Amino acid sequence: MAIFKPFNGVRPKIELVDKVASLPYDVMNREEAKEMAEGNEYSFLHVVRSEIDIDDSVSQYDEKVYQKARENLDNMISEGILVQDEQSKFYIYRQIMDGRVQTGLVGCTAIDEYLNNTIKKHEFTRPAKEQDRINNFDHCDANTAPIFLTYRKNDKVNNIINDWIKFHKPLYNFTSEDGITHIVWDINEEEKVNEISGLFNNTDYLYIADGHHRSASSVKVGLKRREENPNYTGEEEFNFFMSVIFPDEDLFIMDYNRVVEDLNGNSADEFINKIEEKFLIEEYKGEGQYRPDSKHKFGMYLEDKWYVLEAKEGTFDKNDPVNSLDAAILQNNLLNPILGIDNPRTNERIDFIGGIRGLGELERRVNKDMKIAFSMYPTTIEDLMGVADAGEVMPPKSTWFEPKLRSGLFVHKLS
Repeated sequence: MAIFKPFNGVRPKIELVDKVASLPYDVMNREEAKEMAEGNEYSFLHVVRSEIDIDDSVSQYDEKVYQKARENLDNMISEGILVQDEQSKFYIYRQIMDGRVQTGLVGCTAIDEYLNNTIKKHEFTRPAKEQDRINNFDHCDANTAPIFLTYRKNDKVNNIINDWIKFHKPLYNFTSEDGITHIVWDINEEEKVNEISGLFNNTDYLYIADGHHRSASSVKVGLKRREENPNYTGEEEFNFFMSVIFPDEDLFIMDYNRVVEDLNGNSADEFINKIEEKFLIEEYKGEGQYRPDSKHKFGMYLEDKWYVLEAKEGTFDKNDPVNSLDAAILQNNLLNPILGIDNPRTNERIDFIGGIRGLGELERRVNKDMKIAFSMYPTTIEDLMGVADAGEVMPPKSTWFEPKLRSGLFVHKLS
């Protein structure tokens, strides 16, 4: 069973929502965040990337940064930029990107279900990145950004959402600067709220789509609060973290591509000869860049040419949920043995480029500071769930979800 409960959301005044809502903290660096928030005192980046309000000589992980995040959040609440709902609610969050629609529910999930694996993971986390969000959430006494979860679709849940949308006016309806439309409704009828909670009680598992570091950090803040409050009942808000839950059929995963800065001492001809052992290879004769059209195919850009690579039969285990992933096939049969990228999480010779930036970005990087690029076929949501169900972990940078959840539309107070 999955616990999914309503909460008293802290959210922007209607007339300021488009100014408050920001991209998530982890899709930009400090310089980019400062540029995005320039001239916008309402941007929620002042909370999730509060180092933009502190001198650049101060580390973005300094205690002062997290104190500033709390100060900025408190100011936004005291000045009425953000207002807390008096009633505990679920919220419907719809995003429209290039005509594609994904519609989810915003509520709170239980830290205990993260710990007992009712909420399933598919990625490792890095301690430093966890600690950053632990400090932000703990100092702010709030989940300042939601976790992106998914579940196997439930027609009854879909019917409730669709019926509610049909007969109720949205709280927010705006288009952000990247062209994505964001629409929010609140579900404020107790009977409907209870019905939704009941339906999720009959859901076996939830899956983290995006936000492994945020979820791990939320859980550790909750456990810290339990230690500080040994008589806790389990009903306190710190026992839960804010999540947006989308049905699996709505989600859109884009390609997550690779660029490498050298050929590990090989000439181009030597390199191509070596990869022919595990891959069928031919020069791409089409126009523009090569975008793979099926699993186990890869594009390769080398010395101003695009090539089509296809993994040969027998070079991977089709029945292994991890090693049959394209990211694993490329890593195990090319990046590691030929290019020497032993650990893509830490090796500084490789970089990753989300599909939203287009394949032209791969060419630009090769022409600028890299030697070779690989375009990937997108991982499917079925692949993700299969890995999670097997209790396994996906290779790094296997999934790029679009659109991203905006920060600042909802805040969940922990006390």
